[in-house]
Amino acid sequence: MKYNSRNNFSKNVDKRNKKKYFDDNSSKIKNRNSYGYKANQDSKLKNNFEEKSSNNIYKKNSNKQSKINKNKEIFQKNHRNKTGERNNEDLIWGKHSVFSALESGKPINRIWCTPEVRSSEKFFLLLKEVKSKGVLVEEVSWSRISQITFGAVHQGIALQISYRETISLKTLIKNAKIKSNCSTIICLDGITDPHNVGAIIRSAEAFGCNGIIIPQRRSAGITGTVAKVSAGALDNILVSRVVNLNRTLHELKEEGFLIVGLTEKGNLSLSKFKEKSPLVIVVGSEDKGLSLLTQKYCDYLLKIPLIGKTSSLNASVAAAISIYQLRKEIYS
Repeated sequence: MKYNSRNNFSKNVDKRNKKKYFDDNSSKIKNRNSYGYKANQDSKLKNNFEEKSSNNIYKKNSNKQSKINKNKEIFQKNHRNKTGERNNEDLIWGKHSVFSALESGKPINRIWCTPEVRSSEKFFLLLKEVKSKGVLVEEVSWSRISQITFGAVHQGIALQISYRETISLKTLIKNAKIKSNCSTIICLDGITDPHNVGAIIRSAEAFGCNGIIIPQRRSAGITGTVAKVSAGALDNILVSRVVNLNRTLHELKEEGFLIVGLTEKGNLSLSKFKEKSPLVIVVGSEDKGLSLLTQKYCDYLLKIPLIGKTSSLNASVAAAISIYQLRKEIYS
């Protein structure tokens, strides 16, 4: 029995040792496997991160290159327009060139200058004088003038020559009254598209209007595009450029003119307007129409009745229809 008990005891010890050995080895294997799995996962994550980082860098570089190419295309397009179609041949830059243009009395549409140039003794009085005549003088940064002049050596100042000499408001009113007792003047309120301005000038001259009024700000000037679209009409109609549009409408009222504004929200149909008196037809901007302040200065707000689903007309088309209808009522 003792022998057997010793044998059983040794067997139990061997079993326990084997179990412990097996548990220790299995835990080591498990730890080794988990460590290897974790290491593999870490390496995969690292590879994915590096791959994503390289992709992001590639995307950033490609986006940057595409922006450079796009800017290059825009520059080349503008440069082609400048040298081919000569849309920007009315630009003058550089202190000496601009100073000579200001002293010569050439018609000027717009001036861009840096604050340093504007405050200099050489330019201060000249810029003040041309601004009083309706020329738009803007203080801008050096980079903005570089953009306008396509990177030329501009010395902080550039100007745009006007294709037509403008006159004062008093001179325009005087000439309009001499030509007709029921004269018609067209006033543009914030029309910035030169194609629309040129088309309105063409319609106004064709239907016998006596002048055009353009505000100094928020409006296209008498540029080469305007002259081209007007198809010669610009040479046969008077143009006045004013500093304050609403003050101008007030002066026209005092001179006996009836102010008529065109808006799709007007309270009177164009065909029902029967007044026969000197008129000022105010045409609003392409997107916002007549400003609220301008509407307050209008004696009548007229609308063109539309039958189709289209809710509004292009500014130049609406102006042409209205000018024809109102001029017909005057002389019928």
